[in-house]
Parts: sequence; C-alpha cells; structure tokens
Amino acid sequence: MPRTIFDDAYYQRFYNEDPVHTEQKVAQLATAVDSLCAWWDIPVQSVLDIGAGPGMWRDWYHVHRPHVKVQSIDISEHACKTFGHELLDITAWHPKKSVDLVICHSVLQYLSNAGVSAAIKNISLSCHGVLYIEVPTTSDLEHVVDRKATDLEIHHRTGAWYRKLLSANFQQIGAGLWLSRRARVPLYELEHASK
Repeated sequence: MPRTIFDDAYYQRFYNEDPVHTEQKVAQLATAVDSLCAWWDIPVQSVLDIGAGPGMWRDWYHVHRPHVKVQSIDISEHACKTFGHELLDITAWHPKKSVDLVICHSVLQYLSNAGVSAAIKNISLSCHGVLYIEVPTTSDLEHVVDRKATDLEIHHRTGAWYRKLLSANFQQIGAGLWLSRRARVPLYELEHASK
C-alpha cells in the first residue's frame, strides 16, 4: 500500500535536479492537449487541474491561454502552500459547475481502489468536455517507466481495471484523452477506441 507523503522531501526528490516531468515536457503536452481540443471544436474556457503539484499545467494556461479559468487543487498542504493551489480532495469533492477540461496527471495510482472509484465519479461530475489522464499501469511499471526516477510506492493496477471505471462516463479517444459521454462531439471511427 502506498505510503507517499507529498511533502518538501517528495518534491525535492521527484521535481528538483532530475525531475520526472520537466516544465518543457509538460508545456509540450499541454500544447498538444489544448490543440486537440481545438481540433475537435471543444472550446476550453475552464480547466480543473487535479493533484496539481508544482503547477506546471496551470502556469502553461496562464501564459498561453490567459483567458482560461484554471482551478488547481491538491491534497498536499505543502503543494498548496508552496505552489498556490486549493486544498481539496477529488475523492470527496467536485466543483459545483463542470469544466471543459479536467487534468488528472499522475494522481490515481496513489489512491485506494475505493478512492479511485470515488475520484472517477467526481471527475465525471466535474467534466463535460475532455479528461486528460496519466496513470502508470502494471504493464507501464514493467516496460515503460524509469524506475529510478518514478515513485514506486503506488498501487499496481492493469489498464483494463482503469478503463472499466472510466468507460462508464467517458470514451477513450487516445493519447491519454477521454471524452465525456455528455459531450456531443462527432469523431471519426479511428479517432476513438472501439467499444
């Protein structure tokens, strides 16, 4: 069971000298996600960044899309105090008004099974557009991630396990993007995963 505490030592280890995600890489990813939303004619006017950590997504939107309203949340008191997020837990909270884009970047692997179920329920209530999600699966842990640079004190689950929970309210459209089933976006057949 994960024991990670998201304190100063955690951020020093994973975001200082050899960060897991650099500002440049997150900027490339944010540009790609924002551009794909534009391609599908999904206007992004509001963003919820869950587990915002050092705030790289929020900062990208502030610089490149200053008109977009971004709410960044985290369960870490340290992250909230240091990086200026709201102290909120997605397993127990969702915004009153849903947003165009929800970002859930490296969060779910830290939650219990019940916590993931609650988080995905609240994410589905939070999102009427696109969800970007990154979570390492058991296959990723064996074949993809850099084990020296990655926090391994996480739950190891299959991709199928996550897909089953997500597919109730989202349609997988590739590259970590999931379209809310509430969105009315016409996609070509090969732009999304078949059912």
